[in-house]
Amino acid sequence: MNSLHPSEVSLRLEQLTELSVALSSSRDIGHLLERILRAAKSMTHADGGTLYRTSADHGSLCFSIAINDTLKMNLGGASGQPVNIPGIPLRDADGKPNMAAVAAYAAHTSTSVNIANVYDTGLFNFSGMRQFDDKYRYHSQSLLTVPMTDHEGELIGVLQLINARHPQSGATQPFSDTDRRFIEALASQAAMAITNRHLIERLETLFESFVKLINIGIDEKSPHTGRHCEHVPELTMMLAEAAHATDSGPLAGFAMSERDRRELWLAGLLHDCGKITTPVHVVEKATKLQTLYDRIATVDTRFEVLKRDAHIRALEAKCALLEGRERGDGGDGAAIEARLRAQTASLDADRDFLRRANIGGEFMRPEDQERVARIAAYRWRGPDGVERPLLDAEEEENLKIRAGTLNDAEREIINNHIAVTIRMLESLPWPRHLENVPEYAGGHHERMDGKGYPKGLTREQMSLQARMMAIADIFEALTAKDRPYKKGKTLSESLQILGGFCQRNHIDPDLFDVFVRRQVYLEYARKFMDPAQIDAVDVGAIPGYVP
Repeated sequence: MNSLHPSEVSLRLEQLTELSVALSSSRDIGHLLERILRAAKSMTHADGGTLYRTSADHGSLCFSIAINDTLKMNLGGASGQPVNIPGIPLRDADGKPNMAAVAAYAAHTSTSVNIANVYDTGLFNFSGMRQFDDKYRYHSQSLLTVPMTDHEGELIGVLQLINARHPQSGATQPFSDTDRRFIEALASQAAMAITNRHLIERLETLFESFVKLINIGIDEKSPHTGRHCEHVPELTMMLAEAAHATDSGPLAGFAMSERDRRELWLAGLLHDCGKITTPVHVVEKATKLQTLYDRIATVDTRFEVLKRDAHIRALEAKCALLEGRERGDGGDGAAIEARLRAQTASLDADRDFLRRANIGGEFMRPEDQERVARIAAYRWRGPDGVERPLLDAEEEENLKIRAGTLNDAEREIINNHIAVTIRMLESLPWPRHLENVPEYAGGHHERMDGKGYPKGLTREQMSLQARMMAIADIFEALTAKDRPYKKGKTLSESLQILGGFCQRNHIDPDLFDVFVRRQVYLEYARKFMDPAQIDAVDVGAIPGYVP
Protein backbone atom coordinates (compact mmCIF):
# COMPACT_ATOMS: atom_id res chain seq x y z
CA MET A 1 0.00 0.00 0.00
CA ASN A 2 2.90 2.36 0.61
CA SER A 3 4.60 1.83 -2.73
CA LEU A 4 3.52 2.71 -6.24
CA HIS A 5 4.43 1.31 -9.61
CA PRO A 6 7.06 3.54 -11.25
CA SER A 7 4.60 4.44 -14.01
CA GLU A 8 2.09 5.62 -11.40
CA VAL A 9 4.76 7.73 -9.68
CA SER A 10 5.75 9.20 -13.02
CA LEU A 11 2.12 9.98 -13.81
CA ARG A 12 1.64 11.72 -10.48
CA LEU A 13 4.78 13.78 -10.88
CA GLU A 14 3.57 14.80 -14.32
CA GLN A 15 0.20 15.78 -12.83
CA LEU A 16 1.94 17.85 -10.16
CA THR A 17 4.03 19.62 -12.79
CA GLU A 18 1.00 20.33 -14.99
CA LEU A 19 -0.96 21.57 -12.00
CA SER A 20 1.91 23.82 -10.93
CA VAL A 21 1.93 25.47 -14.36
CA ALA A 22 -1.86 25.79 -14.37
CA LEU A 23 -1.95 27.27 -10.87
CA SER A 24 0.61 29.93 -11.75
CA SER A 25 -1.53 31.18 -14.64
CA SER A 26 -5.02 30.89 -13.15
CA ARG A 27 -6.76 34.15 -12.19
CA ASP A 28 -10.11 32.85 -10.98
CA ILE A 29 -10.03 31.59 -7.38
CA GLY A 30 -13.11 29.40 -7.83
CA HIS A 31 -11.66 27.59 -10.84
CA LEU A 32 -8.29 27.44 -9.12
CA LEU A 33 -9.70 25.66 -6.07
CA GLU A 34 -11.72 23.21 -8.11
CA ARG A 35 -8.68 22.34 -10.18
CA ILE A 36 -6.73 21.66 -6.99
CA LEU A 37 -9.41 19.37 -5.58
CA ARG A 38 -9.89 17.46 -8.85
CA ALA A 39 -6.14 16.95 -9.20
CA ALA A 40 -5.96 15.58 -5.64
CA LYS A 41 -8.87 13.20 -6.35
CA SER A 42 -7.27 12.03 -9.57
CA MET A 43 -3.88 11.37 -7.98
CA THR A 44 -5.31 9.27 -5.17
CA HIS A 45 -8.28 7.77 -7.04
CA ALA A 46 -10.54 9.22 -4.32
CA ASP A 47 -14.29 8.96 -4.73
CA GLY A 48 -14.93 12.33 -3.14
CA GLY A 49 -13.29 15.40 -1.79
CA THR A 50 -13.92 18.63 0.05
CA LEU A 51 -11.95 21.82 0.10
CA TYR A 52 -12.36 24.15 3.08
CA ARG A 53 -11.25 27.76 3.20
CA THR A 54 -10.73 29.85 6.29
CA SER A 55 -13.41 32.44 6.97
CA ALA A 56 -12.63 36.15 6.81
CA ASP A 57 -12.26 36.30 10.59
CA HIS A 58 -10.31 33.00 10.70
CA GLY A 59 -12.90 31.68 13.12
CA SER A 60 -14.08 28.72 11.07
CA LEU A 61 -13.47 26.51 8.07
CA CYS A 62 -16.01 27.11 5.32
CA PHE A 63 -16.98 24.55 2.71
CA SER A 64 -15.73 25.92 -0.62
CA ILE A 65 -16.11 22.88 -2.90
CA ALA A 66 -17.60 19.44 -2.40
CA ILE A 67 -17.34 16.73 -5.07
CA ASN A 68 -18.47 13.10 -4.90
CA ASP A 69 -18.46 10.86 -7.95
CA THR A 70 -20.75 8.14 -6.56
CA LEU A 71 -23.36 10.68 -5.50
CA LYS A 72 -22.80 12.79 -8.65
CA MET A 73 -22.35 15.76 -6.31
CA ASN A 74 -20.59 18.90 -7.50
CA LEU A 75 -21.10 21.91 -5.24
CA GLY A 76 -19.25 25.22 -5.27
CA GLY A 77 -16.29 26.10 -7.47
CA ALA A 78 -16.97 26.42 -11.20
CA SER A 79 -20.31 24.58 -10.87
CA GLY A 80 -22.03 27.64 -9.48
CA GLN A 81 -24.05 25.42 -7.15
CA PRO A 82 -24.06 26.74 -3.56
CA VAL A 83 -22.50 24.63 -0.82
CA ASN A 84 -25.28 24.48 1.78
CA ILE A 85 -23.18 22.77 4.44
CA PRO A 86 -22.43 24.46 7.78
CA GLY A 87 -18.82 25.46 8.40
CA ILE A 88 -16.56 23.92 11.02
CA PRO A 89 -15.70 26.21 13.95
CA LEU A 90 -12.01 26.37 14.77
CA ARG A 91 -12.72 27.08 18.44
CA ASP A 92 -15.36 25.97 20.90
CA ALA A 93 -17.67 28.15 22.98
CA ASP A 94 -14.90 28.74 25.54
CA GLY A 95 -12.46 29.89 22.90
CA LYS A 96 -10.37 26.74 23.09
CA PRO A 97 -9.07 25.07 19.88
CA ASN A 98 -11.57 22.65 18.38
CA MET A 99 -9.75 19.33 18.28
CA ALA A 100 -12.81 17.14 17.88
CA ALA A 101 -13.32 17.80 14.17
CA VAL A 102 -10.60 16.25 12.05
CA ALA A 103 -10.40 19.24 9.66
CA ALA A 104 -10.06 21.68 12.59
CA TYR A 105 -7.44 19.42 14.20
CA ALA A 106 -5.37 19.40 11.00
CA ALA A 107 -5.72 23.17 10.78
CA HIS A 108 -4.53 23.76 14.37
CA THR A 109 -1.67 21.27 14.34
CA SER A 110 -0.57 21.82 10.72
CA THR A 111 -0.35 18.04 10.35
CA SER A 112 -2.04 15.63 7.97
CA VAL A 113 -4.47 13.03 9.29
CA ASN A 114 -4.83 9.70 7.46
CA ILE A 115 -7.63 7.44 8.74
CA ALA A 116 -8.22 3.98 7.28
CA ASN A 117 -11.85 3.70 8.51
CA VAL A 118 -13.75 6.51 10.13
CA TYR A 119 -16.19 4.06 11.72
CA ASP A 120 -13.40 2.23 13.53
CA THR A 121 -11.71 5.21 15.18
CA GLY A 122 -12.67 7.19 18.23
CA LEU A 123 -10.06 9.90 17.70
CA PHE A 124 -12.49 12.42 16.26
CA ASN A 125 -16.16 13.26 16.23
CA PHE A 126 -17.56 11.94 12.95
CA SER A 127 -21.24 12.42 13.83
CA GLY A 128 -21.62 14.88 10.96
CA MET A 129 -20.16 12.40 8.49
CA ARG A 130 -22.45 9.66 9.78
CA GLN A 131 -25.46 11.95 9.30
CA PHE A 132 -24.25 12.64 5.78
CA ASP A 133 -24.00 8.89 5.10
CA ASP A 134 -27.51 8.30 6.44
CA LYS A 135 -28.96 11.16 4.43
CA TYR A 136 -27.38 10.18 1.11
CA ARG A 137 -27.10 6.41 1.70
CA TYR A 138 -23.38 6.63 1.34
CA HIS A 139 -20.63 4.83 3.23
CA SER A 140 -17.61 6.90 4.22
CA GLN A 141 -14.55 4.87 5.01
CA SER A 142 -11.00 6.07 4.31
CA LEU A 143 -10.21 9.74 4.93
CA LEU A 144 -7.16 11.89 4.21
CA THR A 145 -7.10 15.41 5.63
CA VAL A 146 -4.26 17.78 4.69
CA PRO A 147 -3.85 21.39 5.88
CA MET A 148 -2.93 24.08 3.35
CA THR A 149 -0.56 26.71 4.76
CA ASP A 150 1.38 29.47 3.04
CA HIS A 151 5.13 30.21 3.26
CA GLU A 152 4.60 32.02 6.58
CA GLY A 153 2.65 29.16 8.13
CA GLU A 154 -0.65 31.00 7.76
CA LEU A 155 -3.62 28.66 7.31
CA ILE A 156 -5.20 28.96 3.86
CA GLY A 157 -7.57 26.03 4.04
CA VAL A 158 -7.92 22.28 4.43
CA LEU A 159 -8.08 19.63 1.73
CA GLN A 160 -10.01 16.49 2.56
CA LEU A 161 -10.31 13.33 0.44
CA ILE A 162 -12.61 10.40 1.07
CA ASN A 163 -12.70 6.76 0.01
CA ALA A 164 -9.61 5.96 -2.00
CA ARG A 165 -10.42 3.46 -4.77
CA HIS A 166 -8.28 0.65 -6.09
CA PRO A 167 -7.33 1.63 -9.66
CA GLN A 168 -8.37 -1.75 -11.12
CA SER A 169 -11.09 -3.20 -8.89
CA GLY A 170 -12.62 0.05 -7.66
CA ALA A 171 -12.79 -1.29 -4.12
CA THR A 172 -12.50 1.23 -1.31
CA GLN A 173 -9.09 1.17 0.36
CA PRO A 174 -7.06 3.32 2.77
CA PHE A 175 -4.97 6.21 1.50
CA SER A 176 -1.30 5.24 1.43
CA ASP A 177 1.61 7.19 2.90
CA THR A 178 2.65 7.88 -0.67
CA ASP A 179 -0.80 9.35 -1.29
CA ARG A 180 -0.34 11.55 1.74
CA ARG A 181 3.07 12.80 0.65
CA PHE A 182 1.87 13.65 -2.86
CA ILE A 183 -1.19 15.45 -1.55
CA GLU A 184 0.95 17.36 0.95
CA ALA A 185 3.14 18.48 -1.96
CA LEU A 186 0.07 19.43 -3.95
CA ALA A 187 -1.40 21.30 -0.96
CA SER A 188 1.83 23.25 -0.55
CA GLN A 189 1.80 24.27 -4.23
CA ALA A 190 -1.89 25.12 -4.01
CA ALA A 191 -1.42 27.25 -0.90
CA MET A 192 1.31 29.27 -2.61
CA ALA A 193 -0.84 29.74 -5.71
CA ILE A 194 -3.83 30.88 -3.65
CA THR A 195 -1.62 33.21 -1.59
CA ASN A 196 -0.14 34.71 -4.75
CA ARG A 197 -3.60 35.16 -6.24
CA HIS A 198 -4.81 36.87 -3.07
CA LEU A 199 -1.73 39.08 -3.03
CA ILE A 200 -2.30 40.10 -6.65
CA GLU A 201 -5.96 40.81 -5.95
CA ARG A 202 -5.07 42.91 -2.91
CA LEU A 203 -2.47 44.84 -4.89
CA GLU A 204 -4.95 45.42 -7.72
CA THR A 205 -7.58 46.52 -5.23
CA LEU A 206 -5.07 48.82 -3.56
CA PHE A 207 -4.10 50.32 -6.91
CA GLU A 208 -7.71 50.84 -7.98
CA SER A 209 -8.40 52.43 -4.59
CA PHE A 210 -5.43 54.73 -5.17
CA VAL A 211 -6.90 55.69 -8.55
CA LYS A 212 -10.23 56.45 -6.90
CA LEU A 213 -8.37 58.44 -4.25
CA ILE A 214 -6.98 60.69 -7.00
CA ASN A 215 -10.48 61.15 -8.40
CA ILE A 216 -11.79 61.98 -4.93
CA GLY A 217 -9.11 64.68 -4.75
CA ILE A 218 -10.26 66.06 -8.10
CA ASP A 219 -13.89 65.79 -7.00
CA GLU A 220 -13.15 67.79 -3.86
CA LYS A 221 -11.67 70.53 -6.04
CA SER A 222 -14.54 70.34 -8.52
CA PRO A 223 -17.67 68.20 -8.11
CA HIS A 224 -18.33 68.69 -11.82
CA THR A 225 -15.00 67.24 -12.93
CA GLY A 226 -15.38 64.39 -10.44
CA ARG A 227 -18.48 63.08 -12.17
CA HIS A 228 -16.70 63.44 -15.49
CA CYS A 229 -13.96 61.15 -14.17
CA GLU A 230 -16.63 58.57 -13.29
CA HIS A 231 -18.71 58.76 -16.46
CA VAL A 232 -16.00 58.79 -19.14
CA PRO A 233 -14.70 55.29 -18.28
CA GLU A 234 -18.27 53.99 -18.22
CA LEU A 235 -19.00 55.39 -21.68
CA THR A 236 -15.61 54.25 -22.99
CA MET A 237 -16.37 50.68 -21.93
CA MET A 238 -19.85 50.83 -23.49
CA LEU A 239 -18.30 51.85 -26.81
CA ALA A 240 -15.54 49.25 -26.46
CA GLU A 241 -18.07 46.47 -25.83
CA ALA A 242 -20.11 47.62 -28.84
CA ALA A 243 -16.96 47.50 -31.00
CA HIS A 244 -16.11 44.07 -29.56
CA ALA A 245 -19.57 42.80 -30.55
CA THR A 246 -19.33 44.18 -34.09
CA ASP A 247 -19.02 41.39 -36.65
CA SER A 248 -18.89 43.42 -39.86
CA GLY A 249 -17.18 46.51 -41.19
CA PRO A 250 -13.74 47.91 -40.34
CA LEU A 251 -14.00 46.97 -36.64
CA ALA A 252 -15.08 43.35 -37.16
CA GLY A 253 -11.64 42.11 -36.07
CA PHE A 254 -11.54 44.06 -32.82
CA ALA A 255 -11.74 41.88 -29.70
CA MET A 256 -10.95 42.31 -26.02
CA SER A 257 -9.88 39.90 -23.32
CA GLU A 258 -10.66 40.49 -19.65
CA ARG A 259 -7.16 41.90 -19.24
CA ASP A 260 -7.77 44.28 -22.12
CA ARG A 261 -10.98 45.43 -20.49
CA ARG A 262 -9.29 46.08 -17.16
CA GLU A 263 -6.49 48.01 -18.83
CA LEU A 264 -8.96 50.24 -20.68
CA TRP A 265 -11.10 50.73 -17.57
CA LEU A 266 -8.12 51.88 -15.52
CA ALA A 267 -7.07 54.23 -18.32
CA GLY A 268 -10.57 55.71 -18.28
CA LEU A 269 -10.43 56.26 -14.55
CA LEU A 270 -7.06 57.98 -14.88
CA HIS A 271 -7.64 59.96 -18.07
CA ASP A 272 -7.91 63.29 -16.24
CA CYS A 273 -5.70 62.60 -13.22
CA GLY A 274 -3.54 65.60 -14.19
CA LYS A 275 -6.41 67.91 -13.23
CA ILE A 276 -5.41 67.41 -9.64
CA THR A 277 -2.78 70.10 -10.37
CA THR A 278 -5.18 72.52 -12.12
CA PRO A 279 -6.13 75.60 -10.03
CA VAL A 280 -9.69 75.48 -8.70
CA HIS A 281 -10.57 78.96 -9.97
CA VAL A 282 -9.79 77.80 -13.52
CA VAL A 283 -11.57 74.44 -13.31
CA GLU A 284 -14.62 76.05 -11.73
CA LYS A 285 -14.67 79.24 -13.82
CA ALA A 286 -18.40 79.60 -14.39
CA THR A 287 -18.30 83.09 -15.92
CA LYS A 288 -15.78 85.07 -17.94
CA LEU A 289 -14.97 87.48 -15.11
CA GLN A 290 -14.81 84.88 -12.35
CA THR A 291 -11.59 84.44 -10.39
CA LEU A 292 -11.99 83.98 -6.65
CA TYR A 293 -15.34 85.72 -7.15
CA ASP A 294 -17.37 86.95 -10.11
CA ARG A 295 -16.09 90.45 -10.89
CA ILE A 296 -19.24 91.38 -12.81
CA ALA A 297 -20.46 92.88 -9.53
CA THR A 298 -17.49 95.26 -9.59
CA VAL A 299 -18.39 96.27 -13.13
CA ASP A 300 -22.00 96.82 -11.99
CA THR A 301 -20.70 99.22 -9.35
CA ARG A 302 -18.88 101.24 -12.00
CA PHE A 303 -22.09 101.55 -13.99
CA GLU A 304 -23.78 102.85 -10.86
CA VAL A 305 -21.02 105.47 -10.62
CA LEU A 306 -21.62 106.50 -14.24
CA LYS A 307 -25.35 106.75 -13.59
CA ARG A 308 -24.69 108.74 -10.42
CA ASP A 309 -22.47 111.14 -12.36
CA ALA A 310 -25.18 111.52 -14.99
CA HIS A 311 -27.68 112.38 -12.23
CA ILE A 312 -25.24 114.89 -10.75
CA ARG A 313 -24.76 116.58 -14.11
CA ALA A 314 -28.53 116.75 -14.59
CA LEU A 315 -28.99 118.27 -11.15
CA GLU A 316 -26.23 120.82 -11.83
CA ALA A 317 -27.92 121.78 -15.09
CA LYS A 318 -31.25 122.27 -13.31
CA CYS A 319 -29.59 124.39 -10.63
CA ALA A 320 -28.09 126.58 -13.32
CA LEU A 321 -31.57 127.12 -14.74
CA LEU A 322 -32.98 128.03 -11.32
CA GLU A 323 -30.16 130.50 -10.77
CA GLY A 324 -31.04 132.19 -14.04
CA ARG A 325 -27.95 131.19 -15.87
CA GLU A 326 -27.95 131.10 -19.61
CA ARG A 327 -29.57 128.05 -21.07
CA GLY A 328 -26.74 127.38 -23.48
CA ASP A 329 -26.87 123.84 -24.89
CA GLY A 330 -28.35 122.42 -21.73
CA GLY A 331 -31.91 123.09 -22.79
CA ASP A 332 -34.81 123.42 -20.42
CA GLY A 333 -35.74 121.14 -17.55
CA ALA A 334 -37.65 118.70 -19.76
CA ALA A 335 -34.71 118.31 -22.11
CA ILE A 336 -32.41 117.69 -19.17
CA GLU A 337 -34.72 114.94 -17.84
CA ALA A 338 -35.05 113.38 -21.27
CA ARG A 339 -31.29 113.32 -21.74
CA LEU A 340 -30.83 111.75 -18.28
CA ARG A 341 -33.37 109.05 -19.02
CA ALA A 342 -31.68 108.25 -22.32
CA GLN A 343 -28.25 108.10 -20.69
CA THR A 344 -29.55 105.92 -17.87
CA ALA A 345 -31.35 103.58 -20.28
CA SER A 346 -28.23 103.30 -22.43
CA LEU A 347 -26.06 102.51 -19.43
CA ASP A 348 -28.58 99.92 -18.16
CA ALA A 349 -28.63 98.29 -21.60
CA ASP A 350 -24.85 98.18 -21.73
CA ARG A 351 -24.68 96.75 -18.22
CA ASP A 352 -27.25 94.05 -19.06
CA PHE A 353 -25.30 93.24 -22.22
CA LEU A 354 -22.08 92.73 -20.26
CA ARG A 355 -23.93 90.54 -17.77
CA ARG A 356 -25.07 88.31 -20.63
CA ALA A 357 -21.63 88.35 -22.23
CA ASN A 358 -20.11 87.33 -18.90
CA ILE A 359 -22.11 84.11 -18.83
CA GLY A 360 -20.30 82.76 -21.89
CA GLY A 361 -21.59 80.38 -24.51
CA GLU A 362 -20.61 78.45 -27.58
CA PHE A 363 -20.09 81.47 -29.83
CA MET A 364 -19.80 85.26 -29.40
CA ARG A 365 -20.45 87.31 -32.52
CA PRO A 366 -17.74 89.72 -33.72
CA GLU A 367 -20.18 92.64 -33.42
CA ASP A 368 -20.74 91.75 -29.77
CA GLN A 369 -16.99 91.68 -29.19
CA GLU A 370 -16.79 95.16 -30.77
CA ARG A 371 -19.56 96.38 -28.46
CA VAL A 372 -17.55 95.16 -25.46
CA ALA A 373 -14.60 97.22 -26.74
CA ARG A 374 -16.77 100.34 -27.08
CA ILE A 375 -18.15 99.95 -23.57
CA ALA A 376 -14.67 99.31 -22.19
CA ALA A 377 -13.63 102.77 -23.44
CA TYR A 378 -16.20 104.57 -21.24
CA ARG A 379 -14.49 106.74 -18.64
CA TRP A 380 -15.26 106.70 -14.94
CA ARG A 381 -13.64 108.23 -11.89
CA GLY A 382 -12.70 105.89 -9.06
CA PRO A 383 -12.56 106.54 -5.30
CA ASP A 384 -9.01 107.83 -5.71
CA GLY A 385 -10.27 110.57 -8.04
CA VAL A 386 -8.37 109.17 -11.03
CA GLU A 387 -10.29 108.82 -14.28
CA ARG A 388 -9.81 105.50 -16.06
CA PRO A 389 -11.50 103.21 -18.66
CA LEU A 390 -14.64 101.40 -17.49
CA LEU A 391 -12.94 98.01 -18.12
CA ASP A 392 -9.25 97.33 -17.78
CA ALA A 393 -7.45 95.35 -20.47
CA GLU A 394 -7.79 92.01 -18.67
CA GLU A 395 -11.53 92.46 -18.07
CA GLU A 396 -12.08 93.48 -21.68
CA GLU A 397 -10.13 90.46 -22.91
CA ASN A 398 -12.18 88.09 -20.77
CA LEU A 399 -15.55 89.55 -21.75
CA LYS A 400 -14.60 89.21 -25.42
CA ILE A 401 -13.89 85.46 -25.10
CA ARG A 402 -15.41 83.95 -28.23
CA ALA A 403 -16.55 80.63 -26.72
CA GLY A 404 -16.88 79.40 -23.16
CA THR A 405 -15.50 81.27 -20.18
CA LEU A 406 -11.72 80.67 -20.40
CA ASN A 407 -9.23 83.10 -21.86
CA ASP A 408 -6.18 81.91 -23.77
CA ALA A 409 -3.95 81.71 -20.69
CA GLU A 410 -6.58 79.78 -18.71
CA ARG A 411 -7.26 77.53 -21.68
CA GLU A 412 -3.56 76.72 -21.76
CA ILE A 413 -3.68 75.86 -18.04
CA ILE A 414 -6.65 73.56 -18.63
CA ASN A 415 -5.03 71.97 -21.68
CA ASN A 416 -1.87 71.38 -19.68
CA HIS A 417 -3.72 68.84 -17.53
CA ILE A 418 -3.33 66.21 -20.23
CA ALA A 419 0.42 66.76 -20.42
CA VAL A 420 0.55 66.40 -16.63
CA THR A 421 -1.60 63.27 -16.89
CA ILE A 422 0.84 61.71 -19.35
CA ARG A 423 3.87 62.63 -17.22
CA MET A 424 2.23 61.19 -14.11
CA LEU A 425 1.23 57.95 -15.80
CA GLU A 426 4.50 57.45 -17.69
CA SER A 427 6.40 57.80 -14.42
CA LEU A 428 4.77 54.64 -13.02
CA PRO A 429 6.34 51.17 -13.50
CA TRP A 430 3.34 49.59 -15.24
CA PRO A 431 3.22 45.79 -15.46
CA ARG A 432 3.06 44.39 -18.97
CA HIS A 433 -0.69 43.81 -18.92
CA LEU A 434 -1.26 47.50 -18.09
CA GLU A 435 1.54 49.06 -20.10
CA ASN A 436 -0.86 50.82 -22.51
CA VAL A 437 -2.66 52.81 -19.82
CA PRO A 438 -0.61 56.02 -20.38
CA GLU A 439 -1.23 55.93 -24.15
CA TYR A 440 -4.96 55.23 -23.82
CA ALA A 441 -5.47 57.89 -21.15
CA GLY A 442 -3.17 60.45 -22.76
CA GLY A 443 -4.76 60.46 -26.20
CA HIS A 444 -8.31 61.63 -25.54
CA HIS A 445 -7.61 65.21 -26.69
CA GLU A 446 -5.86 64.20 -29.91
CA ARG A 447 -7.66 64.55 -33.25
CA MET A 448 -7.75 62.31 -36.29
CA ASP A 449 -6.33 65.14 -38.44
CA GLY A 450 -3.30 65.61 -36.15
CA LYS A 451 -4.44 69.01 -34.83
CA GLY A 452 -5.19 67.90 -31.29
CA TYR A 453 -2.97 68.08 -28.24
CA PRO A 454 -0.59 67.56 -26.55
CA LYS A 455 1.33 65.52 -29.16
CA GLY A 456 -0.57 66.30 -32.36
CA LEU A 457 -1.06 62.61 -33.15
CA THR A 458 -2.94 61.48 -36.25
CA ARG A 459 -5.47 58.66 -36.40
CA GLU A 460 -2.84 56.18 -37.57
CA GLN A 461 -0.61 57.04 -34.62
CA MET A 462 -3.33 56.39 -32.03
CA SER A 463 -4.65 53.13 -30.63
CA LEU A 464 -8.29 52.31 -31.16
CA GLN A 465 -8.79 52.53 -27.39
CA ALA A 466 -7.47 56.09 -27.22
CA ARG A 467 -9.83 57.02 -30.06
CA MET A 468 -12.71 55.50 -28.10
CA MET A 469 -11.87 57.61 -25.09
CA ALA A 470 -11.80 60.75 -27.24
CA ILE A 471 -15.41 60.17 -28.29
CA ALA A 472 -16.47 59.36 -24.73
CA ASP A 473 -14.78 62.50 -23.39
CA ILE A 474 -16.54 64.79 -25.89
CA PHE A 475 -19.99 63.20 -25.58
CA GLU A 476 -19.90 63.22 -21.78
CA ALA A 477 -18.93 66.91 -21.80
CA LEU A 478 -21.76 67.76 -24.21
CA THR A 479 -24.45 65.99 -22.21
CA ALA A 480 -23.20 66.84 -18.70
CA LYS A 481 -25.70 69.01 -16.86
CA ASP A 482 -23.44 69.79 -13.89
CA ARG A 483 -20.90 72.07 -15.52
CA PRO A 484 -20.63 75.54 -13.95
CA TYR A 485 -20.45 77.27 -17.34
CA LYS A 486 -23.20 75.59 -19.40
CA LYS A 487 -26.37 73.54 -19.42
CA GLY A 488 -26.43 69.91 -20.50
CA LYS A 489 -27.52 69.45 -24.10
CA THR A 490 -30.25 67.11 -25.26
CA LEU A 491 -29.42 63.78 -26.81
CA SER A 492 -30.23 64.93 -30.35
CA GLU A 493 -28.24 68.18 -29.94
CA SER A 494 -25.24 66.26 -28.63
CA LEU A 495 -25.31 63.82 -31.56
CA GLN A 496 -25.56 66.71 -34.02
CA ILE A 497 -22.44 68.30 -32.53
CA LEU A 498 -20.59 64.97 -32.28
CA GLY A 499 -21.47 64.29 -35.93
CA GLY A 500 -19.96 67.65 -36.82
CA PHE A 501 -16.76 66.61 -35.09
CA CYS A 502 -16.76 63.46 -37.20
CA GLN A 503 -17.23 65.43 -40.43
CA ARG A 504 -14.37 67.74 -39.49
CA ASN A 505 -12.08 64.75 -38.88
CA HIS A 506 -11.85 65.31 -35.12
CA ILE A 507 -13.04 61.83 -34.09
CA ASP A 508 -12.76 58.34 -35.57
CA PRO A 509 -15.53 57.78 -38.19
CA ASP A 510 -15.61 53.98 -37.76
CA LEU A 511 -16.10 54.27 -34.00
CA PHE A 512 -18.66 57.04 -34.48
CA ASP A 513 -20.59 54.69 -36.78
CA VAL A 514 -20.59 52.00 -34.07
CA PHE A 515 -21.52 54.62 -31.44
CA VAL A 516 -24.67 55.52 -33.38
CA ARG A 517 -25.52 52.23 -35.11
CA ARG A 518 -25.40 50.18 -31.91
CA GLN A 519 -27.10 52.95 -29.90
CA VAL A 520 -24.28 53.35 -27.41
CA TYR A 521 -25.50 56.92 -26.93
CA LEU A 522 -28.91 55.66 -25.80
CA GLU A 523 -27.44 53.10 -23.38
CA TYR A 524 -25.39 55.88 -21.79
CA ALA A 525 -28.30 58.32 -21.76
CA ARG A 526 -30.60 55.93 -19.93
CA LYS A 527 -27.98 55.33 -17.27
CA PHE A 528 -26.58 58.80 -16.69
CA MET A 529 -28.55 61.56 -18.40
CA ASP A 530 -31.49 63.49 -17.02
CA PRO A 531 -34.73 62.11 -18.57
CA ALA A 532 -35.58 65.64 -19.70
CA GLN A 533 -32.48 65.58 -21.92
CA ILE A 534 -33.42 62.33 -23.66
CA ASP A 535 -35.40 63.43 -26.72
CA ALA A 536 -36.19 61.66 -29.98
CA VAL A 537 -33.22 61.09 -32.26
CA ASP A 538 -33.46 61.01 -36.07
CA VAL A 539 -30.33 59.04 -36.94
CA GLY A 540 -30.78 59.91 -40.60
CA ALA A 541 -30.22 63.57 -39.76
CA ILE A 542 -26.97 63.04 -37.80
CA PRO A 543 -24.02 64.60 -39.67
CA GLY A 544 -21.31 62.16 -40.65
CA TYR A 545 -23.51 59.07 -40.20
CA VAL A 546 -24.90 56.90 -42.99
CA PRO A 547 -27.80 54.68 -41.76
